Amino acid sequence: LSERQYWGSDLQLPKIPFEEIMYNDESAYKWLRTLKKVGIVLLTGAAARQGELVKLGHRIGFLRLTFYGPTWQVQDKADANNVAYTTGKLCFHTDYPVLQHPPGVQFLHCIKQTAVGGESEVVDGFHVSNKLNEQNPQAYQILSSTAVDYTDIGVDYCDFAVQCKQRIIDVDSRGQAVRINYNNATRDTVFDIPAEKVRPFYAALKEFNDLLNSTEHKFTYKLKPGDIVTFDNWRVLHGRQSYQSGSEVTRHLEGAYADWDVVMSRLRVLRKRVLNRD
Repeated sequence: LSERQYWGSDLQLPKIPFEEIMYNDESAYKWLRTLKKVGIVLLTGAAARQGELVKLGHRIGFLRLTFYGPTWQVQDKADANNVAYTTGKLCFHTDYPVLQHPPGVQFLHCIKQTAVGGESEVVDGFHVSNKLNEQNPQAYQILSSTAVDYTDIGVDYCDFAVQCKQRIIDVDSRGQAVRINYNNATRDTVFDIPAEKVRPFYAALKEFNDLLNSTEHKFTYKLKPGDIVTFDNWRVLHGRQSYQSGSEVTRHLEGAYADWDVVMSRLRVLRKRVLNRD
């Protein structure tokens, strides 16, 4: 389960029918095992209506409740309190680095898709981190040791005001990346590091960001109604191309989170069932 399959623009996006993983233990086991190994799996053929992610949550155990609710609707809103709720481009990011323990897995269900624009983009943050470490170990050391302030204030599921410090690249005892914490939309204006370290930090961040956005590393695809993309929020950074707004909602995704503890628990249960059946 610890084996990772790194990828770039050459990603062969794994796809599994939604109904199969809901009612077939072998397919569900394959889904979660691939999710852990590759970091992203597309589930196809779900109904194009709200509520399918709640079913998916029940399949693995339960969803993660956050300040945006048990599920949340990604669509153009006049009073948007999050950049995702606009028609603008979303740069590569991981969700919720403002939390001490960000959600490990994210689900995005396409209910309605705009005709032009709105393509999804993903990049393997662990693969890019390895590349950064190879070409500039000092930059990697800076991003894996510098605490960055994140903050988010607003009203959604409830009032909230959250703040924490995260290293953009979290590493284990061997210095290998285990979690990416990167979202410029919630990175705070406060940056309390010694003045002489500011320029080296931004130079390192620019190099990392350039690698994320290189054509060699990013993968672009377009969700269709009924598609559910499931991905590792600690590893895979995601973004979106801009699209035109209209008099009605032209693009609608429903989102939800789960914790890796829940997902790994279900993976072990399914593994036991499948092996015992064999």
